Amino acid sequence: MFRDETTEIEKFIEKFEFLKKRLDECVEIQLNSEYHQHLKSYIYRIYHQTCEVESFTQKEFLDIKEAEMSNLNRLQKLKNGTSYKKDKHKLKEKNEDWG
Repeated sequence: MFRDETTEIEKFIEKFEFLKKRLDECVEIQLNSEYHQHLKSYIYRIYHQTCEVESFTQKEFLDIKEAEMSNLNRLQKLKNGTSYKKDKHKLKEKNEDWG
């Protein structure tokens, strides 16, 4: 939603509230990975910063867009970092068998 140039604040809040409500309905599973903890705190922070503020405007939304896209990229790198390490070690173990 942050990457879409045509996203308006009303649609963002409507969709984010719907997604947050669906998340709250799910049974919470305690995940201790750094990625899951950061993701959960990110979701709650964005929700409090946007949806719970009645005076949140389109201008404020546009002002936080760049910063939030950067934060999402960091989360994505954190998520991919764990699988990258696994793939890297798998390749190393495979090469050890050959030689």
